[in-house]
Amino acid sequence: MEQPTDACCTLGAADEGRRALLKSTLGLAAVGAVGGLAWGLPGLSIAAALTREQRDAMTPDQVIAMLKDGNQRFRDGKLDTHDYLAQKRVSAAGQYPAAAILSCIDSRAPAEIILDAGIGDTFNARVAGNIANDDLIGSLEFACALAGAKLVLVMGHTACGAIKGAIDHAKLGNLTGLLDKIKPAVDATQFSGDRSSKNDAFVDAVAATNVRHTITAIRQRSEVLAGLERDGKIKIVGAMYHLVGGQVEFYA
Repeated sequence: MEQPTDACCTLGAADEGRRALLKSTLGLAAVGAVGGLAWGLPGLSIAAALTREQRDAMTPDQVIAMLKDGNQRFRDGKLDTHDYLAQKRVSAAGQYPAAAILSCIDSRAPAEIILDAGIGDTFNARVAGNIANDDLIGSLEFACALAGAKLVLVMGHTACGAIKGAIDHAKLGNLTGLLDKIKPAVDATQFSGDRSSKNDAFVDAVAATNVRHTITAIRQRSEVLAGLERDGKIKIVGAMYHLVGGQVEFYA
């Protein structure tokens, strides 16, 4: 990736020309779907963060499609060329992310990278086991109700250490209480075979159940988010990131 320079950190004629090209080739509807930027068009330098108008023109389904496209670029090794200095400068005066992502702290699952998102595109909350406590739910309420994000994405991942710890009834300081929040997913997972942390298939099955439990907890404990979803203003969906292969599998 080329290092960004000050010379390319303002939106000038090159960016205007690129946007004009997008409008002529994709059509106004498609431009609205990708926020007027080049998400979905690998190889183009992304010099701008989302504007309020671009984000507000998107539907929750279009945000999901955008993230899916970003993950496909990640898997194909065709990531967009992000000008992070430009995105930083453009977003300094205001942020208009399209999605709020609740994911695990695992170092192998950085949401922005595996979904090929730039600065200002997504809110990102990370906690071991992608569980939902009051503080995280409050953060998601801020992201959607006050800042205007259109999507809450709860993303688990395969081979999750927090899931293994919950299965093994691990105890360690404050981690003990966190793992207790995952244990209901262990009990609720229907699985025939070895129900131990040494069985990768069982671990991943519990991780999927845990994602769904987190979504249920968000809806039950936040009338703010549940109401926005009922009104069609946001969607709350789940996903699983596969460490092998790099696919983000979205759940309906």
